[in-house]
Amino acid sequence: MASSLLRLPSLLAPAPALLCRGGRRLYAAPSAAVARLSAAATSTGASAAAPAQAEGARGGDREGQVTPRSADFNAWYTDVIAAAELADYGPVRGTMVIRPYGYAIWEAIQDYLNVKFKETGHSNMYFPQFIPYSFIEKEASHVEGFSPELALVTIGGGKELEEKLVVRPTSETIVNHMFTKWIQSYRDLPLMINQWANVTRWEMRTKPFIRTLEFLWQEGHTAHATLEEAEEEAMQMIDVYTKFSYEEAAIPVIPGRKSKVETFAGANRTYTIEAMMGDRKALQAGTSHNLGQNFSRAFETQFMDENGQLEHVWQTSWAISTRFVGGIIMTHGDDAGLMLPPRIAPIQVVIVPIWKKGDEKGVVMEAVASVQNTLKEAGIRVKVDDSELRTPGWKFNHYEMKGVPIRIEIGPRDVKNRSVVISRRDVPGKQGKEFGVSMEPSIMVDHIKGRLEEIQASLLQKAITFRDSNIVDVSSYGELKEAIAEGKWARGPWSASDADELKVKEETSATIRCFPFEQPEGTKKCFMTGNPADEVAIFAKSY
Repeated sequence: MASSLLRLPSLLAPAPALLCRGGRRLYAAPSAAVARLSAAATSTGASAAAPAQAEGARGGDREGQVTPRSADFNAWYTDVIAAAELADYGPVRGTMVIRPYGYAIWEAIQDYLNVKFKETGHSNMYFPQFIPYSFIEKEASHVEGFSPELALVTIGGGKELEEKLVVRPTSETIVNHMFTKWIQSYRDLPLMINQWANVTRWEMRTKPFIRTLEFLWQEGHTAHATLEEAEEEAMQMIDVYTKFSYEEAAIPVIPGRKSKVETFAGANRTYTIEAMMGDRKALQAGTSHNLGQNFSRAFETQFMDENGQLEHVWQTSWAISTRFVGGIIMTHGDDAGLMLPPRIAPIQVVIVPIWKKGDEKGVVMEAVASVQNTLKEAGIRVKVDDSELRTPGWKFNHYEMKGVPIRIEIGPRDVKNRSVVISRRDVPGKQGKEFGVSMEPSIMVDHIKGRLEEIQASLLQKAITFRDSNIVDVSSYGELKEAIAEGKWARGPWSASDADELKVKEETSATIRCFPFEQPEGTKKCFMTGNPADEVAIFAKSY
């Protein structure tokens, strides 16, 4: 765990000055979709081959506008979800319909994590979503923590049920019920499983992807013979999440340990990855829990050890959900819409053919097919939009809104020159355009792959710079209040009581996001009490 985390950019370096964000632009979004989401929540140049056609299209097709991020971040977020066709609201208040493009991003997350889970010895399986209420009651802190969010079934088949059922809020209880059947001996350990499932939590305030009544996630559950093995597992999985966030999603999360107040109900320790969104609020993007023996004692999940002694198992659970999709939107998006890191983008390259005259279409489409096949064979996810119902300018805006990392334009002049025009999503305007890129397969593939890696690295570095410029080191409660009032994160030594932590939350709306794994050396004094402190904590307002 420690060795891999040391490769991450330092969180303790002095924070640079806050970067000034560039100019804003508006995008034409389908007005009906934007209106639905907004009410519920509070272009560049064309190919030289056909400049007149593309230029003329750029000013048209504007049926609505996405709210600028700086004007209203929440409205911008819901506008982008509608315009990029990621999701829509379900008929039940607080639910969400994930549309194909949004689900494709979730599939990219699944694809990466599934490989990592299996590499670390876990197997996929599935548990029922209906859980007897008596299971929830067995672990006292668990039922206390989840009781306000439970959805209950009391009638089935037209008859009142003998025991009410809980619609799965999480699966520790039913997992333990089954583990008790499956585990008898130390030879049955470790038992390490994962399930991809839906979860229901009756949230009162909802936000697409971030907080909905029902959401999708993976939840891992493991049982071990010793506390040390369980701790190693919990740390290993938060490391998997951290690497995914940095290397695939280009989100520079801060991994660390939750405070006692913020620890998962029923866990001894909770580890977390905390991400800074574009509005500087924190997002808990993934968690890993060392459950100790809390659930195994409640469910009598025991095993016979090598000495013939009956012992309770030590357990972990860990999860990432579709809330991560919302984190990607709010970390990288701009006024033009989504900005997807290439490694998780459903479409890495979109090709837009451009022609003015009917006799130009054939030669252009022949070249487009050749480029498409070249990129596909190289393992690049590519889409051709050859629809004649929309202008090239509309397509440029559309795929910018969808966050496609690279756009390729091919017109008659490009075909004649055996070259293409390339535009980067992360670099707006003329600075992001390249003319005369060769169609020769080896040159084209190397060029596109190089640009995709540059975009991936650029998005991560931009997010790191933004994060570090908005974390303030504090040495007093007054300094913390000032930092939080400015919308920033506050980092400072902390050894105060749970009551003091709740006081901070009550007075500032900020919570301890985590005690980062990476800690400064030297003696420290708690900024709240003046007493010695072993660790610094990060405070922030959060989703």
